[in-house]
Formats: sequence, C-alpha cells, structure tokens
Amino acid sequence: MKRLRLANLPTPIQKLDRLSDELGVNLYLKRDDFTGTEVSGNKVRKLEFSVANALNQGCDTLITAGGIQSNHCRATAAVAAKLGLGCDLIVRGENPESIEGNLFLDRALGARVHLIPPEQSREEKMDEVVKNLKEQGHKPYLIPVGASNAIGSLGYAAAMEEITKQEQELGIVFDTIVIAVGSGGTYSGLWYENQKQGAKRKIYGFAVDHNREIFVETISNIINEMYRNEGLEEPAQLNGILINDQYIGTGYAKSRPEEMTFIMKVSREYGFLLDPVYTGKGFYGMISEIEKGNFKNAKNILFIHTGGLQGWTLEQREMALKIL
Repeated sequence: MKRLRLANLPTPIQKLDRLSDELGVNLYLKRDDFTGTEVSGNKVRKLEFSVANALNQGCDTLITAGGIQSNHCRATAAVAAKLGLGCDLIVRGENPESIEGNLFLDRALGARVHLIPPEQSREEKMDEVVKNLKEQGHKPYLIPVGASNAIGSLGYAAAMEEITKQEQELGIVFDTIVIAVGSGGTYSGLWYENQKQGAKRKIYGFAVDHNREIFVETISNIINEMYRNEGLEEPAQLNGILINDQYIGTGYAKSRPEEMTFIMKVSREYGFLLDPVYTGKGFYGMISEIEKGNFKNAKNILFIHTGGLQGWTLEQREMALKIL
C-alpha cells in the first residue's frame, strides 16, 4: 500500500521517571502529539495511507466526518490544504456560540464545514455531499470517522514497526501498550502488527465512547479486513482485544471534575499536557488501574499520547481554571 510522508516521525519515547518511581512500574510516553502542529496527533499516521489511496485513485476532494471538535477533521483539512485538495467536513453537534478550537482551525485551513444536529445521520449527509460534488465534476474520496478502516489502520501497523525499532535502540521490551480508543483504528493497527510479529505485548484500550462489546466488534471487523487486503487468512478467532470501558464517565467529550483534576495534576506535577476527550481519560484510566493492582504483571508500559490539545473548548478550560 502506498504511503505519503506527512508526519514528523519517528516520535520520541520518554520515560516518566518520577511517576514510574511512585507507581513501582516502568512507565513510558510515546509522543505522537509531536507528529506535527496542524496535523498533530495520531490521525496523521492514518491519513498517510488514506490520502495516498485517494491520490492513487485520482480524487480531488477529501470528505470525512466527526464531532464538532474532531481532531481527525482538523488533520484532514490540514492535509487537504497542504496537497491542494478540496475538503468537506461533516461535523455533528449543537450550533456553537463561538467558533473555537478545532472548529476554528477547520475553517482557517479552508475546509467546507457542514454542521449537522446530533440527531441527523452523518452517513446521509456525506452521501449528499458526495452527490453534489460529483454533479460539479469533482471526484471525492470518503474517509470514515477517524480514518478507522483497514487502510487508515495501516498507519498504526507502521507505528508498531517504529516502536519495535525503538525498543531495540532503547534496549527494552514493552510488555504493555496503552491507548485511548475513540473509533478503533489506532488499536486495530497496533494489534494487527503485534500479531504479525508474533509478539506477546498486551495492548490495552481505554474507551472514551461506546462500550467494550461495540469496540471489540468494530476492531475485529477492521483487523479481518486488514488480513483480507494483505491476502492473508483471517484468524479463526481474535483473542486478546483488551478494551476497558469503565472510564467513559458521563460520555464522549464530557468531563467530570475528578478527570479534570487529574489532567491538571499531571500537567503541573509531571510537565506534559493531556486533552479531556481522549488522552486525559485514557491516562486517567491506566493510572487508576495500576493503582488498583490490575497491571501488576506489567514491567514496561508504553502509553501512546495521541494528541488532541487543539480541541480544548471554552467550557473545558473554564472547568480546569476552577480547579487550578
């Protein structure tokens, strides 16, 4: 599969020394929030494959969808602008009082933003946009939410190859890799390459939306499609898909005081920033489970920081300021 080179790679791995000492485990952070600025985060790794496929098909417009503060939509808008492609974004949410965060960046990067209410189907709106673009003589390319399909997930199969090389350079082996899970593509790519390598790393995903059963089904479907695309026989059963859905809290992109307190504690005491939608919940879940003794067999844990800092909203910032 062809690949564009859009991200700043490889991203560094940093040991969290003080936090490791406090928890009694070797804890590391892979800084995928360093992949870029406009394209910062995990989404650009997936877009390297998805957009390469779009260009290979001669498409001139990218269409994708997400929430009103979608990091994936912002990254897609940035890539489209960089490559001279059109970009239509279907974002679902209430009409905001002010244009901020990723929604502002979407428009700053030249994307045509189609805001739809929560009850409206994103898929129906995407079909409508595709139809209109084709009537105008364009050749659109549809990217699913989060670029979470077999093509996009190749980005994190490649990331696992990158991690393997870094393990050799650092002289360590990560027995546990942890990420926040929002649409399943990042997890799928990591699991797929881990399995291909015959490695024994456990990959834990902390859900930020939906329950475990939905994610296991979604991830299984993506992984099976990846096997088919490579001409490989699908496994009879996909074992070891580890999803924890106990830290979703009050819902997607909604923060509880205890979550925000944790995010502020991490930034002030350890010097790195998390976002309240993905990494904040994922890191909070991981630390909570370590403290409960549920990672007692783990020696070297790698948490992948998937970015998202551009998506902080005014409401979330005000909540954080009340805690500080």
